[in-house]
Amino acid sequence: MKVVCLLGSPRAKSNSAAIAKRFTDTAEKLGAETKTYRLNQMAYRGCQACMACKTKLEKCALKDDLAEALEAVAQSDVLVMASPVYFGEISSQMKGAIDRFYSFLKPDYLTNPHPVRLAAGKKLVFALTQGNPDEELFGDIFPRYDYFMKWYGFSESHLLRACGVREPGEIETCPDVLLKAEEIARKVCSS
Repeated sequence: MKVVCLLGSPRAKSNSAAIAKRFTDTAEKLGAETKTYRLNQMAYRGCQACMACKTKLEKCALKDDLAEALEAVAQSDVLVMASPVYFGEISSQMKGAIDRFYSFLKPDYLTNPHPVRLAAGKKLVFALTQGNPDEELFGDIFPRYDYFMKWYGFSESHLLRACGVREPGEIETCPDVLLKAEEIARKVCSS
């Protein structure tokens, strides 16, 4: 089993990265091969709307640090996406990477019953952290992205969310979220 993790926080020791690490560490113990990409340390641009992925190529035309990560996502069985919530949304680092997922769509994606180039049946783990403790706030983020990821063929998705964690290390005050990361890793890696 191949697990690819995209970390969207600019902080190296972020709370969202800690949740993702708990998941990937557990997955590795279960025999999964994992690869983590720290998006903030990579040089890449968002989608340039050049349409080369629809007219000339079957992948993104941009040759930057994200190209390897996109190929890894395409080859993965499980995708872990971890991001803090900034201004009511995922980080700009994560959003820029997701926008490049456009290259996974086939040229006729609007009418094709199988609109994506990705293999069906991938699994998604979406880890979100927010400084605001109010769980009612920003609850719309995961459903919005989950909708698109299902369209991309992700058949199973899981949310790991911690509210009220702002400073690095505060995730340790949410042991239930870290335990849930382990549980989901066991479930995803054994199915």
